[in-house]
Amino acid sequence: MNFLTKYKKIFIAGGFILAVFILGYLLYALFFKSGQPPAITPGSEIPISQGGLPVAQTGTGQIVEPEPGGVLVPESVETAPVSEVAQGGLTQTTELNQTQSLGAALSTNGNDLFYYDKQDGKFYRLTKDGKTALLSDTVFHEVEKITWSPDRNKAILEYPDQAKIIYNFKNNSQVSLPKHWQDFDFSPDGSKIVMKSLAESADNRWLAVINDQGTEARRVAALGENEATVYPAWSPNNQTIAMFTEGVGLDQQSVFFVGLNDENFKALTIEGRGFTPKWSPQGDRLLYSVYSSGNGLKPELWVALAQGESIGAGRAKLNIQTWADKCVFTSKTEVYCAVPEELPEGAGLFRELAQNTKDNLYKIDTQTGFKRLVAIPDGQFTMFDLIVSDNGYYLYFTDAQTGRINKIKLK
Repeated sequence: MNFLTKYKKIFIAGGFILAVFILGYLLYALFFKSGQPPAITPGSEIPISQGGLPVAQTGTGQIVEPEPGGVLVPESVETAPVSEVAQGGLTQTTELNQTQSLGAALSTNGNDLFYYDKQDGKFYRLTKDGKTALLSDTVFHEVEKITWSPDRNKAILEYPDQAKIIYNFKNNSQVSLPKHWQDFDFSPDGSKIVMKSLAESADNRWLAVINDQGTEARRVAALGENEATVYPAWSPNNQTIAMFTEGVGLDQQSVFFVGLNDENFKALTIEGRGFTPKWSPQGDRLLYSVYSSGNGLKPELWVALAQGESIGAGRAKLNIQTWADKCVFTSKTEVYCAVPEELPEGAGLFRELAQNTKDNLYKIDTQTGFKRLVAIPDGQFTMFDLIVSDNGYYLYFTDAQTGRINKIKLK
């Protein structure tokens, strides 16, 4: 990927200009900008473009919401009765475990969850009723990050000292990986893994692919000093294995897609920084979040087609302020997203500013732009790792404050 390294000086200059601009903006926002909240105005259904996706514009219609990006919570919610099933109001939220968990993932039966218990260092299966069973007797001390294979038979476990292993839960075996390998993602069939190999020398940093045994490493593209703008993310349709961004202007970037065989894909233009992508189940659409100076440096959701000659078609802003990794697809076009009730300015740049925000649950049709409030959890939850059961009856999430797994009944 020599085309990455040749832009090094441009990236450095652009990064300096961006840093100066952001610092100036934050000083302005802190000392001079009015702190008054935006007025509540009618929202709209978003019309369909020729590409089959919504065109970002406003008008009047069925949805009532704040100005673009905001969310509206009824004032009477605190006195409203708690519903057992999500119907758009205050909704019963059930805690399923009592210890800090990590890496929750839907099991192959489509109903139970697999997760790591940070207290005893073991992996468990968890049912919708809160019953647990050991997934393995092995103790894994202080696991920091987990990347599951699609079939859930294997997982890449990462530790604070940068040690990494591939663990096979089927036969209880493990393989150690080099410490300078990071940012892993499995292929759709689980047989291969894309990752970054980040040696000390910039000349020896690569985007690479290995098999699920951690061997047969294959270099795909040189990273140089631009590894921070490369995002390993194997598409579900097996078309691409990663993306990388290149600055175009202060609030605009191009996203380039990387295949296994030097394919020349179209680029996607994005309006902002802080690119966070999420593939649709079929790999034909890309949901992503970015922040920009025009929205107070807060993350906003966008969607675009991202397959073959359609890459970049139908690009549209969904007028929801949250991160794409706080969403989960339940079909080709529909997603559930945890949306903060409010976000401070600069939250897109400094995510820790939103680490204690209360989230509500929204359902969004990425094809029409229609969105609705599904549930207001009956507690102060900051939601991540959203998971929906295959039958669509339950939504699970991990609370960032407690690390515990919770359940909302959708039907």
